[in-house]
Amino acid sequence: MKNSGIKNIAIIGASGAIGRAFVEHYAASEEIGCIYACSRSPHEYNDSRIISIDLDLEQPDSIETAAAQIKARSLDIIIAATGILHADGDNPLQPEKSLRDINAEQLQRVLAVNTIGPALLLRHFLPLLKKDSSAVFGLLSARVGSISDNRLGGWYSYRASKAALNMLIKTAAIETRRTNKQAVIIGLHPGTVDSQLSKPFQARVPENKLFSAAQSAAYMAGVLDSVEAGDSGKCFAWDGKEVPA
Repeated sequence: MKNSGIKNIAIIGASGAIGRAFVEHYAASEEIGCIYACSRSPHEYNDSRIISIDLDLEQPDSIETAAAQIKARSLDIIIAATGILHADGDNPLQPEKSLRDINAEQLQRVLAVNTIGPALLLRHFLPLLKKDSSAVFGLLSARVGSISDNRLGGWYSYRASKAALNMLIKTAAIETRRTNKQAVIIGLHPGTVDSQLSKPFQARVPENKLFSAAQSAAYMAGVLDSVEAGDSGKCFAWDGKEVPA
């Protein structure tokens, strides 16, 4: 997407580490007209271009309502910076190491956040992409969602949820091409980001491959800016290389 001029953007998951970094990255640009920062933890911003919108990915009505609140009905960029891998507290969740660890409640919870929520985002937010020039919808996926690249096993719920997300992206890209030929819908692998999501799993990550949220968001923004219509339906890593299906 190589459009010049003022851009309007929606960022879903704006209160998370990567989502917040995306907001800050785009807010630093004078080419941005409006940023719709959607999250279940609305925030007051000092920048009048940033509009906070309440959106809970696990509440379907919330997703539809949030999309309806976006006054700029012609967005240049939509980013879904959402996902769950583990959780603490009263309802803990950890990636499965083996089949023995699978349980229905955890599987449903991970699929709800990583697959069902993004599917509804595609349903309600895709119509907001502009049609008179190139526009892009990027959704956070993961390299571990690649079926052909799975060499270690484990992480059943997370792998399955991201593989399913990649299929949703591909299928939505095929359908959207019929009505909006310039739209680009892609998955984004952010790399390993120093955040709560990756914190328990950072020990074996080389130092130069553990990114700050700001680094990762900047890399992925570069990918969003470089993709073209023919890339729609694919998944790309932070460095612009395609992640195999």
